Formats: sequence, C-alpha cells, structure tokens
Amino acid sequence: MKKIAGIIMGFVFLVGCGGGDDGPPPQPEAPALVFPLQNSECTTGQDVSETQTQVTFEWQASANTDSYTLSVVNLNTNVSLQPITTQNTMASVSIDKGTPFSWTVTSRNQASGLTAVSDSWLFYNEGAQTNYAPFPAQIMAPQPGSTINANAMGQTTLKWNGTDVEDDIASYEVYFSEQNSPEVLATTDANTTETTVNISSGTTYYWKIVTIDAQGNESDSGVFDFKVL
Repeated sequence: MKKIAGIIMGFVFLVGCGGGDDGPPPQPEAPALVFPLQNSECTTGQDVSETQTQVTFEWQASANTDSYTLSVVNLNTNVSLQPITTQNTMASVSIDKGTPFSWTVTSRNQASGLTAVSDSWLFYNEGAQTNYAPFPAQIMAPQPGSTINANAMGQTTLKWNGTDVEDDIASYEVYFSEQNSPEVLATTDANTTETTVNISSGTTYYWKIVTIDAQGNESDSGVFDFKVL
C-alpha cells in the first residue's frame, strides 16, 4: 500500500508541476491605421494658432493590446513629436500647418511586454499653399546604417519610394558619394525608383534622394549611409 501511495503522490506532483505552463506570452497585433489617410491632405484640423492645428489621429483596436503609443514625425525636420500613450483608439496632437508628417501606432501587451508596430502613413497637414511639395522619398535599400556585400559586379542597387498628394512627381535626383555631403549622380523619371552604383569593400557611402514635382516643388529625403564589407 505504501508503494502505491508513493506512486500516486509522485503522479500528483508531476501534474502539479506541469500545470503552470500556460503557453507563450500573448503577442499583440499591429493596429490598422484609419485617419489621417495615407498620402493625403488633412483638412479637418482645428486651429490652435496661426501656425498649428489640432488633428485627431484614429486607428482600429488590435487584439491582445492593453495600450497604444502614437508616434508622429515632422518630415521637414525629421523631428519626432512627443509620443502619446493611451488605451483609446484615438489621440489629438497639435501639429504645424502646411507640413508633411509620418505617423505610426505601437500596440503593447502589458503582461508579456511585447509590442507590434503599424504601417507608417504619410500626410500633409493643410496650410495656406494651394499645391504641395512631394513627400520626402522613403529609403528602401540599402537600409540606413546597414552593412552590405557588393554583388559579383562590385555593385549594389539603391532603391526608394516616392509619393505626392497631387500625384505629379516629375523626377528624382540621386545624390551619392563617399562624402557625407553627396553630389548628384543621376536623374531618373517618375517611374524609376532605383539605380545601380559601383561600390568598394571597406567603404562607407552616403546618399539621398531629391523628389521634384511638375510644379518644380522639391523635397529632400535627408542623407543616409551604408557600409560595404
């Protein structure tokens, strides 16, 4: 009887130890953005001064999420505004008029500490102007600050993405060099958003894209760098 009782107690102990496995920590889903719309002009802001309006950002609720953090970046200065953390699916921010912005929302699960980030959307906040410069080009490859290998030809391909509220991009100027103030390398048309460049091992390169629309308005992506192994 003592032997049987010992076996039963051992079984209970093993079951008790295994009962604490609740599976992996909950992973929040990335929120779907709602407003301001992607590549749009936002005209719904409430005036707070001669230079700013208050815009309400909206997104959809996401699963396994306890809080959201709204991040807004002024694309003219590449300066991030103070992030806002909330349990709601909207938040209001005062932003400059006539200025391009990008925005994202990060969802967070408190129990696991895990996060997920939404897509990044671009928009212009309404201003006095009747036409807008293109959005600064978004660098796709090589990723800023990355280290890459040259291909068999000793080359790599620079890739970017350009958008414009009025959809009238005319051309792109590609700046590229080993100096942190790169010079114009090539000009492409509106349908060409990549170009191949020669690169050397052990060298850091700097590049940027200037986007030009049909009205002659320009936007500067800012300078990015990458290193070659």
